[in-house]
Amino acid sequence: MDRTMKRLILLALMTFNCTLVCADTLTLKAGYPESYVVKKGDTLWDISATFLSDPWKWPSLWNVNPQIANPHLIYPGDQLTLVFIDGQPRLQINGVAAQGKARVRKSPEGRIIAKNNAVPVVDLALIENYLTQHRVVDSLWLAEQPMVLAGESPSRHHVVGDIIYIDAQLPLNQKYGIYERGREFFNTETAEPLGQEAILAATGQVIDSGKVSKVRLLSNFRETKAGFKLLPLEDDSLMSAYFMPKAAQLTTPAAVLAIESMQREAGKLNVVYIDKGTQDGVEPGAVFSIYRDGEVIVIDNKGLPVPATERTAYDNLMALVSSDRTVQMPDVYHGQLLVFKVFDKASFGLILSTERPVRVDDKLVAPESLVLRGQ
Repeated sequence: MDRTMKRLILLALMTFNCTLVCADTLTLKAGYPESYVVKKGDTLWDISATFLSDPWKWPSLWNVNPQIANPHLIYPGDQLTLVFIDGQPRLQINGVAAQGKARVRKSPEGRIIAKNNAVPVVDLALIENYLTQHRVVDSLWLAEQPMVLAGESPSRHHVVGDIIYIDAQLPLNQKYGIYERGREFFNTETAEPLGQEAILAATGQVIDSGKVSKVRLLSNFRETKAGFKLLPLEDDSLMSAYFMPKAAQLTTPAAVLAIESMQREAGKLNVVYIDKGTQDGVEPGAVFSIYRDGEVIVIDNKGLPVPATERTAYDNLMALVSSDRTVQMPDVYHGQLLVFKVFDKASFGLILSTERPVRVDDKLVAPESLVLRGQ
């Protein structure tokens, strides 16, 4: 191996190591407090945002040990103090380093944490409905599932206590979710189907099994109608509420697939679908930065930029046929979102910060420091 090649390899290793160090560096927010008393309704994200420019890096702030179950349990009334250990900022609980070893409090597993219990990552009230009531499933699979035919009541809509008829022989006493079809999603670039939105309308229990089974409705989130589908209930639907934020790891950018509320734009604390899921390596807790393509500037015959609002049809034509007449502006930062529920080819994300409204097709990439963006 010649000397030049050795130097290149050494430089690459030094760059890689520097990247790892920079990725782990915590940047404190201007005006950060030296201590903080946890209040009812606080979230780990909000508390970390009090101290850090990038709240998603809170596991490092708390010095979390991934080998310890629920190491981040803090409670309303705890006093947090900022200290520096080996030059890095760390939070202490009541004067004891928050490493998960100093104090142990048990909390129920696999369900929403009560408001007077441990502080959650984000406000669970914002995502509870999406954890329990929304799914994205394969559209062909959904079409094959048992269907609501009608009900004992002559009404077209059925509510709690009503008995509905299902076109399949179902296990007696088995509980199901009754789902309404929502939107069907496709990749905007490849047209690949990403799944069918299924919205939980009710739950029910089989009381009579036969060629046409009877199901009594146990709960309602919306009225049930003929044509709705029966799916097994997700027993682990709430487990996605427990995760640690981490930078998204994708080789290609993701995109905002749809806004759950079907509005034109989304803002802080709104929920959106993204076009990547478990098949792409997305996991609950993944944090994305949201960007929109920068404007394409057209240069006129005099060599001057033409604002988009003043372009003529000729300017737009020249922009299409001549790359020499256009300049692509940098992508514009719009905010950050946190993935909290993942399906095969799509995911749910909660927008946790915005500087500009978020729209469908906005790009999602691994987060970068606010300091690097000059903010």
